[in-house]
Amino acid sequence: MITSPQSRIDEYTEKGWWGHETLHSLLAKAVDEFPERLAVADQPNRNALTGQDARRIDYQALAIESDRIAQQLLAYGVKTDDKLIVQLPNIVELVITYYAASKIGAILSPVPIQYGKHELTNIAATLNTKWFITTQTFRDYDLANNAEQLGFDVLCYYGPKEASYRILDATQTSNLDALRRLQSTQGEELDNANRIITICWTSGTTGTPKGVPRSHNMWLATTAAEVDACDYRPGDRLLNPFPLINMAAIGGFLYPSILMAGTLYLHHPLDPQIYLLQLQDEGINFTIAPPPLLNQLAKSQATWQQFDFSALRRIGSGSAPLAPWMVETFSQDYGVEVINFYGSNEGICLLSTTETSPLPEQRAIYFPRLGSPNVPWRGAVYEFAKTKVVDTETNEEITQPGRAGELLIAGPTIFDGYFERSFSLSHSECFDENGFFHTGDMVEICGDPALYYQIVGRCKDIINRGGMKISPIEIDALLAAHPAVKEVAVCAYDDERLGERICACVVPENAANVPSLEALCEHLAQAGLAKYKMPERLETLTVLPRNPMGKVQRFELAELVARESHV
Repeated sequence: MITSPQSRIDEYTEKGWWGHETLHSLLAKAVDEFPERLAVADQPNRNALTGQDARRIDYQALAIESDRIAQQLLAYGVKTDDKLIVQLPNIVELVITYYAASKIGAILSPVPIQYGKHELTNIAATLNTKWFITTQTFRDYDLANNAEQLGFDVLCYYGPKEASYRILDATQTSNLDALRRLQSTQGEELDNANRIITICWTSGTTGTPKGVPRSHNMWLATTAAEVDACDYRPGDRLLNPFPLINMAAIGGFLYPSILMAGTLYLHHPLDPQIYLLQLQDEGINFTIAPPPLLNQLAKSQATWQQFDFSALRRIGSGSAPLAPWMVETFSQDYGVEVINFYGSNEGICLLSTTETSPLPEQRAIYFPRLGSPNVPWRGAVYEFAKTKVVDTETNEEITQPGRAGELLIAGPTIFDGYFERSFSLSHSECFDENGFFHTGDMVEICGDPALYYQIVGRCKDIINRGGMKISPIEIDALLAAHPAVKEVAVCAYDDERLGERICACVVPENAANVPSLEALCEHLAQAGLAKYKMPERLETLTVLPRNPMGKVQRFELAELVARESHV
Protein backbone atom coordinates (compact mmCIF):
# COMPACT_ATOMS: atom_id res chain seq x y z
CA MET A 1 0.00 0.00 0.00
CA ILE A 2 1.44 3.31 -1.13
CA THR A 3 -0.50 6.52 -0.51
CA SER A 4 1.96 9.09 -1.85
CA PRO A 5 1.49 10.27 -5.44
CA GLN A 6 4.47 9.55 -7.67
CA SER A 7 5.10 13.27 -8.11
CA ARG A 8 5.63 13.66 -4.36
CA ILE A 9 7.87 10.59 -4.21
CA ASP A 10 9.97 11.85 -7.14
CA GLU A 11 10.33 15.37 -5.70
CA TYR A 12 11.33 14.29 -2.19
CA THR A 13 13.63 11.54 -3.43
CA GLU A 14 15.42 13.93 -5.78
CA LYS A 15 15.91 16.40 -2.92
CA GLY A 16 17.27 13.64 -0.68
CA TRP A 17 14.45 13.99 1.84
CA TRP A 18 13.17 10.48 1.15
CA GLY A 19 15.31 7.45 0.46
CA HIS A 20 15.24 3.67 0.17
CA GLU A 21 15.68 2.38 3.72
CA THR A 22 13.02 0.38 5.58
CA LEU A 23 12.90 -1.01 9.09
CA HIS A 24 14.03 -4.42 7.88
CA SER A 25 16.83 -3.07 5.65
CA LEU A 26 18.21 -1.03 8.57
CA LEU A 27 18.01 -4.14 10.74
CA ALA A 28 20.01 -6.10 8.18
CA LYS A 29 22.74 -3.43 8.30
CA ALA A 30 22.83 -3.48 12.10
CA VAL A 31 23.14 -7.27 12.12
CA ASP A 32 26.06 -7.11 9.67
CA GLU A 33 27.91 -4.53 11.78
CA PHE A 34 26.86 -5.28 15.38
CA PRO A 35 25.27 -8.75 15.61
CA GLU A 36 25.92 -9.12 19.35
CA ARG A 37 24.98 -5.57 20.38
CA LEU A 38 21.91 -5.41 22.63
CA ALA A 39 18.98 -4.34 20.46
CA VAL A 40 15.88 -4.36 22.71
CA ALA A 41 15.35 -4.84 26.44
CA ASP A 42 12.21 -5.20 28.54
CA GLN A 43 11.62 -3.26 31.72
CA PRO A 44 12.77 -5.34 34.70
CA ASN A 45 9.27 -5.87 36.15
CA ARG A 46 7.76 -7.39 33.01
CA ASN A 47 6.77 -10.56 34.86
CA ALA A 48 4.46 -8.60 37.13
CA LEU A 49 2.78 -7.07 34.08
CA THR A 50 2.45 -9.96 31.60
CA GLY A 51 3.52 -13.12 33.44
CA GLN A 52 6.68 -13.63 31.36
CA ASP A 53 10.23 -12.94 32.41
CA ALA A 54 11.96 -9.84 31.08
CA ARG A 55 13.87 -10.41 27.85
CA ARG A 56 16.98 -8.82 26.36
CA ILE A 57 17.88 -9.66 22.76
CA ASP A 58 20.77 -8.64 20.54
CA TYR A 59 20.55 -7.65 16.88
CA GLN A 60 21.17 -11.15 15.60
CA ALA A 61 18.35 -12.50 17.77
CA LEU A 62 16.05 -9.65 16.69
CA ALA A 63 16.62 -10.59 13.06
CA ILE A 64 16.05 -14.29 13.71
CA GLU A 65 12.96 -13.84 15.88
CA SER A 66 11.34 -11.33 13.52
CA ASP A 67 11.92 -13.84 10.70
CA ARG A 68 10.11 -16.46 12.76
CA ILE A 69 7.13 -14.21 13.46
CA ALA A 70 7.00 -13.16 9.81
CA GLN A 71 6.90 -16.85 8.83
CA GLN A 72 4.19 -17.59 11.41
CA LEU A 73 2.06 -14.69 10.16
CA LEU A 74 2.32 -15.98 6.60
CA ALA A 75 1.48 -19.53 7.74
CA TYR A 76 -1.68 -18.24 9.44
CA GLY A 77 -2.77 -16.54 6.21
CA VAL A 78 -1.58 -12.95 6.61
CA LYS A 79 -0.74 -11.39 3.23
CA THR A 80 1.13 -8.37 1.99
CA ASP A 81 -0.92 -5.18 2.60
CA ASP A 82 -3.13 -6.92 5.17
CA LYS A 83 -3.89 -4.69 8.11
CA LEU A 84 -3.23 -6.07 11.58
CA ILE A 85 -4.58 -4.46 14.72
CA VAL A 86 -1.91 -4.76 17.41
CA GLN A 87 -2.78 -4.42 21.09
CA LEU A 88 0.45 -5.20 22.91
CA PRO A 89 2.16 -3.54 25.86
CA ASN A 90 5.73 -2.26 25.59
CA ILE A 91 7.44 -5.65 25.45
CA VAL A 92 10.19 -7.02 23.24
CA GLU A 93 7.61 -8.89 21.14
CA LEU A 94 5.98 -5.63 20.06
CA VAL A 95 9.28 -4.48 18.58
CA ILE A 96 9.73 -7.87 16.93
CA THR A 97 6.25 -7.51 15.41
CA TYR A 98 7.16 -4.22 13.74
CA TYR A 99 10.17 -5.80 12.04
CA ALA A 100 8.21 -8.92 11.06
CA ALA A 101 5.47 -6.82 9.45
CA SER A 102 8.07 -4.80 7.58
CA LYS A 103 9.58 -7.98 6.15
CA ILE A 104 6.26 -9.21 4.66
CA GLY A 105 4.73 -5.85 3.75
CA ALA A 106 1.90 -6.09 6.29
CA ILE A 107 0.49 -2.90 7.84
CA LEU A 108 0.36 -2.59 11.61
CA SER A 109 -2.35 -0.59 13.35
CA PRO A 110 -1.14 -0.31 16.95
CA VAL A 111 -3.73 0.65 19.58
CA PRO A 112 -3.60 1.42 23.31
CA ILE A 113 -4.04 -1.37 25.84
CA GLN A 114 -6.97 0.61 27.26
CA TYR A 115 -9.06 0.37 24.09
CA GLY A 116 -12.17 -1.76 24.53
CA LYS A 117 -15.10 -3.00 22.49
CA HIS A 118 -16.26 0.38 21.20
CA GLU A 119 -12.88 1.56 19.95
CA LEU A 120 -11.68 -1.81 18.66
CA THR A 121 -14.81 -2.65 16.67
CA ASN A 122 -14.84 0.82 15.11
CA ILE A 123 -11.20 0.50 14.09
CA ALA A 124 -11.74 -3.00 12.70
CA ALA A 125 -14.68 -1.77 10.62
CA THR A 126 -12.65 1.19 9.37
CA LEU A 127 -9.71 -0.99 8.38
CA ASN A 128 -11.93 -3.83 7.15
CA THR A 129 -9.83 -6.39 8.99
CA LYS A 130 -10.23 -9.23 11.49
CA TRP A 131 -6.53 -9.74 12.24
CA PHE A 132 -5.60 -9.00 15.84
CA ILE A 133 -2.19 -9.46 17.47
CA THR A 134 -1.97 -9.40 21.25
CA THR A 135 -0.72 -11.27 24.30
CA GLN A 136 -2.78 -13.27 26.75
CA THR A 137 -3.03 -10.78 29.62
CA PHE A 138 -1.68 -7.47 30.81
CA ARG A 139 -2.34 -6.73 34.46
CA ASP A 140 -6.13 -6.97 34.76
CA TYR A 141 -6.74 -6.83 31.01
CA ASP A 142 -7.74 -10.19 29.50
CA LEU A 143 -6.55 -9.13 26.07
CA ALA A 144 -6.70 -12.33 24.01
CA ASN A 145 -10.07 -13.58 25.27
CA ASN A 146 -11.63 -10.15 24.93
CA ALA A 147 -10.46 -9.87 21.33
CA GLU A 148 -11.71 -13.36 20.53
CA GLN A 149 -15.14 -12.56 21.97
CA LEU A 150 -15.30 -9.57 19.64
CA GLY A 151 -14.89 -11.90 16.67
CA PHE A 152 -11.28 -11.17 15.76
CA ASP A 153 -8.85 -13.68 14.27
CA VAL A 154 -6.55 -13.58 17.28
CA LEU A 155 -2.82 -14.21 17.05
CA CYS A 156 -1.56 -14.35 20.63
CA TYR A 157 1.99 -14.31 21.93
CA TYR A 158 2.65 -17.16 24.35
CA GLY A 159 -0.94 -18.23 24.86
CA PRO A 160 -1.79 -21.66 26.34
CA LYS A 161 -1.66 -24.66 23.99
CA GLU A 162 -5.30 -25.46 24.64
CA ALA A 163 -6.43 -21.96 23.58
CA SER A 164 -8.79 -21.68 20.60
CA TYR A 165 -6.87 -18.72 19.18
CA ARG A 166 -3.60 -19.07 17.31
CA ILE A 167 -0.23 -18.75 18.99
CA LEU A 168 2.76 -16.61 18.10
CA ASP A 169 6.10 -17.58 19.61
CA ALA A 170 9.26 -15.71 18.66
CA THR A 171 11.42 -18.30 20.39
CA GLN A 172 10.05 -21.23 18.42
CA THR A 173 12.22 -22.46 15.57
CA SER A 174 10.37 -22.08 12.28
CA ASN A 175 10.71 -23.32 8.72
CA LEU A 176 11.20 -20.08 6.78
CA ASP A 177 10.24 -21.38 3.32
CA ALA A 178 7.18 -19.13 2.90
CA LEU A 179 9.11 -16.04 3.98
CA ARG A 180 11.99 -16.80 1.63
CA ARG A 181 9.58 -17.40 -1.28
CA LEU A 182 7.86 -14.08 -0.61
CA GLN A 183 11.19 -12.27 -0.45
CA SER A 184 12.41 -13.86 -3.68
CA THR A 185 9.25 -13.05 -5.64
CA GLN A 186 8.28 -9.66 -4.13
CA GLY A 187 11.55 -8.48 -2.64
CA GLU A 188 11.71 -5.27 -4.66
CA GLU A 189 8.15 -4.36 -3.74
CA LEU A 190 8.69 -5.15 -0.04
CA ASP A 191 11.85 -3.01 0.00
CA ASN A 192 9.99 0.09 -1.23
CA ALA A 193 10.41 2.70 1.52
CA ASN A 194 7.22 4.43 0.37
CA ARG A 195 5.10 1.50 1.51
CA ILE A 196 2.78 2.19 4.42
CA ILE A 197 4.07 0.40 7.52
CA THR A 198 1.66 1.77 10.14
CA ILE A 199 -1.83 3.17 10.49
CA CYS A 200 -1.76 4.93 13.84
CA TRP A 201 -4.69 6.72 15.42
CA THR A 202 -5.01 10.33 16.40
CA SER A 203 -5.32 11.03 20.08
CA GLY A 204 -8.99 11.89 19.82
CA THR A 205 -8.77 15.01 22.01
CA THR A 206 -11.75 16.53 20.19
CA GLY A 207 -13.56 13.56 18.72
CA THR A 208 -13.34 10.05 17.28
CA PRO A 209 -9.74 8.94 16.53
CA LYS A 210 -8.73 9.06 12.87
CA GLY A 211 -6.44 6.62 11.05
CA VAL A 212 -3.07 8.05 9.95
CA PRO A 213 -1.16 5.96 7.38
CA ARG A 214 2.61 6.51 7.44
CA SER A 215 5.37 5.09 5.29
CA HIS A 216 8.94 4.20 6.20
CA ASN A 217 10.07 7.42 4.50
CA MET A 218 7.66 9.54 6.53
CA TRP A 219 8.91 7.97 9.76
CA LEU A 220 12.57 8.36 8.75
CA ALA A 221 12.01 12.01 7.81
CA THR A 222 10.63 12.54 11.31
CA THR A 223 13.71 10.81 12.71
CA ALA A 224 15.94 13.11 10.62
CA ALA A 225 14.15 16.08 12.18
CA GLU A 226 14.91 14.74 15.65
CA VAL A 227 18.54 13.65 15.23
CA ASP A 228 19.99 17.07 15.99
CA ALA A 229 17.36 18.04 18.56
CA CYS A 230 17.80 14.86 20.59
CA ASP A 231 21.55 14.65 20.00
CA TYR A 232 21.24 11.04 18.84
CA ARG A 233 24.62 9.32 18.43
CA PRO A 234 25.64 5.90 17.06
CA GLY A 235 25.11 3.16 19.62
CA ASP A 236 22.99 5.31 21.94
CA ARG A 237 20.94 3.76 24.73
CA LEU A 238 17.36 5.06 24.52
CA LEU A 239 14.65 4.59 27.17
CA ASN A 240 11.08 4.80 25.87
CA PRO A 241 8.38 5.15 28.57
CA PHE A 242 5.51 5.94 26.18
CA PRO A 243 3.33 3.27 24.48
CA LEU A 244 4.95 2.19 21.23
CA ILE A 245 1.91 3.11 19.18
CA ASN A 246 2.32 6.74 18.12
CA MET A 247 4.63 9.54 17.00
CA ALA A 248 6.50 10.00 20.29
CA ALA A 249 7.53 6.35 20.54
CA ILE A 250 7.73 5.16 16.93
CA GLY A 251 9.28 8.34 15.54
CA GLY A 252 11.26 9.14 18.67
CA PHE A 253 12.58 5.69 19.58
CA LEU A 254 11.82 2.76 17.25
CA TYR A 255 13.24 4.29 14.08
CA PRO A 256 16.05 6.26 15.76
CA SER A 257 17.25 3.19 17.68
CA ILE A 258 17.74 1.19 14.49
CA LEU A 259 19.10 4.14 12.50
CA MET A 260 21.74 4.65 15.20
CA ALA A 261 22.18 0.88 15.72
CA GLY A 262 21.59 1.59 19.38
CA THR A 263 19.67 -0.12 22.17
CA LEU A 264 15.97 0.42 22.81
CA TYR A 265 14.94 -0.01 26.45
CA LEU A 266 11.20 -0.35 27.08
CA HIS A 267 9.01 0.96 29.86
CA HIS A 268 5.27 1.57 30.36
CA PRO A 269 3.07 2.14 32.21
CA LEU A 270 5.11 4.76 33.97
CA ASP A 271 6.47 3.62 37.32
CA PRO A 272 8.72 6.50 38.46
CA GLN A 273 10.96 4.41 40.71
CA ILE A 274 11.60 1.71 38.10
CA TYR A 275 11.97 4.35 35.37
CA LEU A 276 14.63 6.20 37.36
CA LEU A 277 16.46 2.97 38.12
CA GLN A 278 16.48 2.10 34.40
CA LEU A 279 17.91 5.54 33.61
CA GLN A 280 20.73 4.87 36.04
CA ASP A 281 21.39 1.16 35.70
CA GLU A 282 21.27 1.04 31.90
CA GLY A 283 23.33 4.22 31.42
CA ILE A 284 20.60 5.85 29.32
CA ASN A 285 21.68 8.64 26.96
CA PHE A 286 18.24 9.94 25.96
CA THR A 287 14.67 9.53 27.15
CA ILE A 288 11.36 11.35 27.25
CA ALA A 289 9.12 12.05 30.22
CA PRO A 290 5.74 13.69 30.78
CA PRO A 291 5.82 17.25 32.16
CA PRO A 292 4.25 16.33 35.55
CA LEU A 293 7.09 13.88 36.29
CA LEU A 294 9.74 16.41 35.33
CA ASN A 295 8.03 19.02 37.50
CA GLN A 296 8.07 16.63 40.45
CA LEU A 297 11.76 15.84 39.93
CA ALA A 298 12.60 19.53 39.63
CA LYS A 299 10.79 20.23 42.89
CA SER A 300 12.62 17.39 44.66
CA GLN A 301 16.32 17.70 44.01
CA ALA A 302 17.01 15.16 46.75
CA THR A 303 15.20 12.50 44.70
CA TRP A 304 17.25 13.30 41.59
CA GLN A 305 20.52 13.24 43.51
CA GLN A 306 19.87 9.72 44.82
CA PHE A 307 20.79 8.40 41.36
CA ASP A 308 23.72 8.53 38.97
CA PHE A 309 22.46 9.98 35.70
CA SER A 310 25.86 10.93 34.33
CA ALA A 311 25.23 9.21 30.97
CA LEU A 312 22.01 11.17 30.35
CA ARG A 313 22.51 14.04 27.89
CA ARG A 314 18.99 15.22 27.09
CA ILE A 315 15.35 14.59 28.04
CA GLY A 316 12.46 15.23 25.70
CA SER A 317 9.03 16.29 26.87
CA GLY A 318 5.80 17.65 25.47
CA SER A 319 2.04 17.02 25.05
CA ALA A 320 1.48 19.79 27.61
CA PRO A 321 3.09 23.15 28.39
CA LEU A 322 6.55 23.03 29.96
CA ALA A 323 7.31 25.14 33.01
CA PRO A 324 10.29 27.48 32.48
CA TRP A 325 11.44 26.98 36.06
CA MET A 326 11.57 23.21 35.49
CA VAL A 327 13.64 23.60 32.29
CA GLU A 328 15.99 25.94 34.17
CA THR A 329 16.37 23.54 37.12
CA PHE A 330 17.32 20.64 34.87
CA SER A 331 19.79 22.76 32.92
CA GLN A 332 21.51 24.62 35.74
CA ASP A 333 21.23 22.20 38.67
CA TYR A 334 21.18 18.78 36.98
CA GLY A 335 23.26 19.46 33.85
CA VAL A 336 20.61 17.87 31.60
CA GLU A 337 18.87 19.83 28.85
CA VAL A 338 15.12 19.44 28.37
CA ILE A 339 13.95 19.44 24.74
CA ASN A 340 10.42 20.66 24.05
CA PHE A 341 8.48 18.55 21.52
CA TYR A 342 5.29 19.47 19.70
CA GLY A 343 4.30 16.71 17.32
CA SER A 344 1.50 14.53 16.02
CA ASN A 345 0.92 11.30 14.14
CA GLU A 346 0.15 13.37 11.06
CA GLY A 347 3.76 14.57 11.05
CA ILE A 348 3.96 17.87 12.93
CA CYS A 349 7.56 18.21 14.12
CA LEU A 350 8.27 21.39 16.08
CA LEU A 351 11.27 21.00 18.41
CA SER A 352 12.69 23.61 20.75
CA THR A 353 16.29 22.94 21.75
CA THR A 354 19.25 24.58 23.44
CA GLU A 355 20.43 25.65 19.98
CA THR A 356 17.17 27.38 19.00
CA SER A 357 16.21 28.62 22.47
CA PRO A 358 19.11 28.67 24.93
CA LEU A 359 17.07 30.51 27.57
CA PRO A 360 14.76 28.19 29.59
CA GLU A 361 11.88 30.69 29.51
CA GLN A 362 12.05 30.61 25.71
CA ARG A 363 12.49 26.88 25.31
CA ALA A 364 9.44 26.14 27.44
CA ILE A 365 7.07 28.02 25.13
CA TYR A 366 8.81 28.92 21.83
CA PHE A 367 9.22 26.70 18.76
CA PRO A 368 11.24 27.54 15.63
CA ARG A 369 9.24 29.05 12.80
CA LEU A 370 10.09 26.38 10.26
CA GLY A 371 10.35 27.62 6.71
CA SER A 372 11.00 31.24 7.62
CA PRO A 373 13.61 32.62 5.19
CA ASN A 374 15.64 34.13 8.01
CA VAL A 375 15.97 31.05 10.22
CA PRO A 376 19.63 30.94 11.34
CA TRP A 377 19.74 27.31 12.48
CA ARG A 378 21.03 24.34 10.50
CA GLY A 379 19.67 20.81 10.28
CA ALA A 380 17.40 18.63 8.19
CA VAL A 381 14.12 19.96 9.58
CA TYR A 382 15.03 23.57 8.69
CA GLU A 383 15.66 22.49 5.10
CA PHE A 384 12.56 20.46 4.39
CA ALA A 385 9.73 21.60 6.70
CA LYS A 386 7.58 24.60 5.76
CA THR A 387 4.98 26.28 7.97
CA LYS A 388 2.59 29.19 7.85
CA VAL A 389 -0.20 30.69 9.93
CA VAL A 390 -3.66 31.53 8.59
CA ASP A 391 -6.72 33.28 9.92
CA THR A 392 -9.28 30.63 10.90
CA GLU A 393 -12.15 32.54 9.32
CA THR A 394 -10.67 34.07 6.15
CA ASN A 395 -7.66 31.74 5.50
CA GLU A 396 -5.60 34.92 5.06
CA GLU A 397 -1.93 34.27 5.83
CA ILE A 398 -0.75 35.95 9.03
CA THR A 399 2.80 37.28 9.02
CA GLN A 400 2.78 39.77 11.90
CA PRO A 401 3.58 38.78 15.51
CA GLY A 402 0.96 38.62 18.25
CA ARG A 403 -2.02 37.58 16.14
CA ALA A 404 -3.31 34.05 16.67
CA GLY A 405 -4.08 31.79 13.73
CA GLU A 406 -4.05 28.15 12.68
CA LEU A 407 -0.70 26.49 12.03
CA LEU A 408 -0.26 24.81 8.64
CA ILE A 409 2.72 22.60 7.82
CA ALA A 410 4.15 20.81 4.78
CA GLY A 411 7.15 18.60 4.10
CA PRO A 412 8.35 14.97 4.03
CA THR A 413 7.26 14.19 7.60
CA ILE A 414 3.61 14.90 6.76
CA PHE A 415 1.22 12.08 5.87
CA ASP A 416 -0.83 12.01 2.65
CA GLY A 417 -4.28 12.04 4.25
CA TYR A 418 -6.44 10.17 6.72
CA PHE A 419 -7.24 6.55 6.01
CA GLU A 420 -10.33 6.07 3.89
CA ARG A 421 -13.59 5.82 5.82
CA SER A 422 -11.98 7.11 9.05
CA PHE A 423 -12.72 10.79 8.61
CA SER A 424 -15.68 12.74 7.28
CA LEU A 425 -13.75 15.77 5.98
CA SER A 426 -12.52 15.84 2.39
CA HIS A 427 -8.84 16.03 1.45
CA SER A 428 -9.24 19.69 0.49
CA GLU A 429 -10.52 20.47 3.98
CA CYS A 430 -7.44 18.86 5.57
CA PHE A 431 -4.87 20.35 3.17
CA ASP A 432 -4.75 23.70 1.42
CA GLU A 433 -4.22 24.14 -2.32
CA ASN A 434 -0.43 24.09 -1.84
CA GLY A 435 -0.38 20.86 0.14
CA PHE A 436 -0.07 22.41 3.63
CA PHE A 437 -1.78 20.35 6.34
CA HIS A 438 -4.29 22.11 8.59
CA THR A 439 -3.02 21.11 12.03
CA GLY A 440 -5.91 22.47 14.08
CA ASP A 441 -3.35 24.09 16.39
CA MET A 442 -3.50 27.80 17.17
CA VAL A 443 -0.17 29.65 17.28
CA GLU A 444 1.19 33.18 17.37
CA ILE A 445 4.35 34.40 15.65
CA CYS A 446 6.62 35.78 18.35
CA GLY A 447 10.18 36.61 19.33
CA ASP A 448 12.56 39.36 18.35
CA PRO A 449 13.25 38.79 15.53
CA ALA A 450 10.01 36.96 14.71
CA LEU A 451 11.58 33.51 14.30
CA TYR A 452 9.32 31.57 16.67
CA TYR A 453 5.84 30.26 17.24
CA GLN A 454 4.06 30.10 20.55
CA ILE A 455 1.34 27.46 20.83
CA VAL A 456 -1.84 28.97 22.22
CA GLY A 457 -4.07 25.88 22.05
CA ARG A 458 -6.26 23.81 19.79
CA CYS A 459 -8.66 25.75 17.58
CA LYS A 460 -11.56 24.24 19.52
CA ASP A 461 -9.91 24.77 22.93
CA ILE A 462 -9.49 28.55 22.72
CA ILE A 463 -11.64 30.24 25.36
CA ASN A 464 -13.78 33.14 24.14
CA ARG A 465 -14.51 35.37 27.14
CA GLY A 466 -16.60 38.30 26.02
CA GLY A 467 -14.89 38.40 22.63
CA MET A 468 -11.38 38.09 24.10
CA LYS A 469 -9.61 34.95 22.85
CA ILE A 470 -7.66 33.25 25.65
CA SER A 471 -5.09 30.45 25.39
CA PRO A 472 -5.64 27.77 28.06
CA ILE A 473 -2.06 26.57 27.61
CA GLU A 474 -0.65 29.88 28.83
CA ILE A 475 -2.65 29.70 32.07
CA ASP A 476 -1.84 26.00 32.56
CA ALA A 477 1.88 26.70 32.48
CA LEU A 478 1.68 29.52 35.03
CA LEU A 479 -0.54 27.59 37.45
CA ALA A 480 1.71 24.52 37.27
CA ALA A 481 4.41 26.51 39.08
CA HIS A 482 2.24 26.97 42.18
CA PRO A 483 3.79 24.87 44.99
CA ALA A 484 0.44 23.40 46.03
CA VAL A 485 -0.43 22.27 42.50
CA LYS A 486 0.50 18.81 41.24
CA GLU A 487 -1.35 18.99 37.92
CA VAL A 488 -3.67 21.56 36.40
CA ALA A 489 -5.62 22.37 33.26
CA VAL A 490 -8.11 25.14 32.64
CA CYS A 491 -11.22 24.92 30.47
CA ALA A 492 -14.20 27.03 29.49
CA TYR A 493 -17.64 26.95 31.01
CA ASP A 494 -20.76 28.64 29.67
CA ASP A 495 -21.81 32.09 30.82
CA GLU A 496 -24.91 33.97 29.68
CA ARG A 497 -23.24 37.39 29.69
CA LEU A 498 -19.71 36.69 28.46
CA GLY A 499 -20.28 33.48 26.53
CA GLU A 500 -17.48 31.63 28.32
CA ARG A 501 -15.55 31.96 31.57
CA ILE A 502 -12.49 30.11 32.84
CA CYS A 503 -12.44 27.21 35.30
CA ALA A 504 -9.20 25.93 36.84
CA CYS A 505 -9.21 22.14 37.32
CA VAL A 506 -6.53 21.32 39.88
CA VAL A 507 -4.99 18.14 41.23
CA PRO A 508 -3.37 19.32 44.50
CA GLU A 509 -0.01 18.13 45.77
CA ASN A 510 -1.67 17.35 49.09
CA ALA A 511 -5.38 16.69 49.50
CA ALA A 512 -5.22 18.37 52.89
CA ASN A 513 -3.79 21.57 51.41
CA VAL A 514 -5.97 22.49 48.46
CA PRO A 515 -5.16 25.97 47.11
CA SER A 516 -8.07 28.40 47.02
CA LEU A 517 -9.23 30.18 43.89
CA GLU A 518 -8.05 33.43 45.46
CA ALA A 519 -4.57 32.00 46.07
CA LEU A 520 -4.33 30.79 42.47
CA CYS A 521 -5.40 34.16 41.11
CA GLU A 522 -2.90 35.94 43.35
CA HIS A 523 -0.19 33.61 42.00
CA LEU A 524 -1.21 34.48 38.42
CA ALA A 525 -1.31 38.18 39.20
CA GLN A 526 2.23 38.02 40.58
CA ALA A 527 3.28 36.37 37.32
CA GLY A 528 1.80 39.34 35.45
CA LEU A 529 -1.21 37.64 33.88
CA ALA A 530 -3.92 40.01 32.63
CA LYS A 531 -7.00 40.22 34.81
CA TYR A 532 -9.43 39.08 32.09
CA LYS A 533 -7.54 35.76 31.87
CA MET A 534 -8.03 34.93 35.55
CA PRO A 535 -10.04 31.77 36.36
CA GLU A 536 -13.35 32.47 38.05
CA ARG A 537 -14.06 28.95 39.21
CA LEU A 538 -12.09 26.11 40.79
CA GLU A 539 -12.70 22.36 40.56
CA THR A 540 -10.52 20.00 42.60
CA LEU A 541 -9.83 16.57 41.07
CA THR A 542 -7.82 13.51 42.02
CA VAL A 543 -6.62 13.04 38.43
CA LEU A 544 -6.91 14.88 35.13
CA PRO A 545 -8.67 13.02 32.31
CA ARG A 546 -6.07 11.98 29.77
CA ASN A 547 -6.10 9.92 26.61
CA PRO A 548 -3.78 6.89 26.27
CA MET A 549 -1.06 9.20 24.94
CA GLY A 550 -1.09 11.22 28.14
CA LYS A 551 -2.68 14.35 26.69
CA VAL A 552 -5.24 16.12 28.83
CA GLN A 553 -8.76 15.69 27.48
CA ARG A 554 -9.84 19.30 27.82
CA PHE A 555 -13.25 18.60 26.32
CA GLU A 556 -13.86 16.03 29.07
CA LEU A 557 -12.97 18.64 31.66
CA ALA A 558 -15.48 21.02 30.09
CA GLU A 559 -18.14 18.28 30.21
CA LEU A 560 -17.33 17.57 33.86
CA VAL A 561 -17.55 21.25 34.77
CA ALA A 562 -20.85 21.56 32.90
CA ARG A 563 -22.28 18.59 34.82
CA GLU A 564 -21.19 20.08 38.13
CA SER A 565 -22.98 23.29 37.19
CA HIS A 566 -26.30 21.44 37.03
CA VAL A 567 -25.91 19.41 40.20
